[in-house]
Amino acid sequence: MPSAYLPRDFDSKRPVALIAGRGRYPVITAAAIRAAGVPLRLIAMDDETELALIASFPESERVTLNVGQVGRMLDTLKAFGAGYALMAGQVKPKKLFHGLVPDLKAASILFSLKRRNAETIFGAIAAEIEKLGVTLLDARAFIDDHLATVGAMTGKLGLDDEYVQHGIHIAREIARLDIGQGCVVRKGTVLAVEAFEGTDDMLRRAGTFKTDETLFVKTVKANQDFRFDVPVFGLRTLETMHAAGLHAAALEAGKVIVLDKPAVLTQAKAWDITLHGF
Repeated sequence: MPSAYLPRDFDSKRPVALIAGRGRYPVITAAAIRAAGVPLRLIAMDDETELALIASFPESERVTLNVGQVGRMLDTLKAFGAGYALMAGQVKPKKLFHGLVPDLKAASILFSLKRRNAETIFGAIAAEIEKLGVTLLDARAFIDDHLATVGAMTGKLGLDDEYVQHGIHIAREIARLDIGQGCVVRKGTVLAVEAFEGTDDMLRRAGTFKTDETLFVKTVKANQDFRFDVPVFGLRTLETMHAAGLHAAALEAGKVIVLDKPAVLTQAKAWDITLHGF
């Protein structure tokens, strides 16, 4: 089994269709799937997916579409004969249909939703994918080596455990309330919580306060659907922490993806940023 996050009955001979958004996440996932010897197809998003990733697929094994073309995406999965699909990379709900005319399938999905957020939109799309007999995989599949691990990943946390546990508690409560998946705390005080603006803006706000002994905590919801919306900590987040003067992060082990993990750990050490898994 090439990954602990694959279903037990995973058939490595059936193609995986990678539904790729922006950034390094789908690039790393594609490389891991290929290394596992599993047939791979690409559904790319126009103006989102990296051009180099698109170019790495033969024309017969790739399709590029607008993010509002859910019906065409479903047709493509059928045409590819995909047994599995995997969503990787940022395609946020606010951009999923922003500035675009959704096709009939996308419009019907939106119309059916009483609440429109990441969980409801992607959950509805996931249901349509599963109706085809295509299994939507856990988004951590194939990239086990890029997940946060328990304990020190770089440096020593060096913070009072009571303050660390306070930060974890706040982050989990924020996630439970579906506000965000992270927070920044300092000595029992909440400096910032992640909401619609995203992680980087939250970190910048936290950096406007006194930053010694601060802790950035990243977690997931208790009922997180790991087929989509998996939290990612990458070089961009690390750069934002560094610029904001934040020097410690606690990431939930096995649940937060540390994207380009070797590069992230190397740079964190260079900047004296402690990364800890809980």
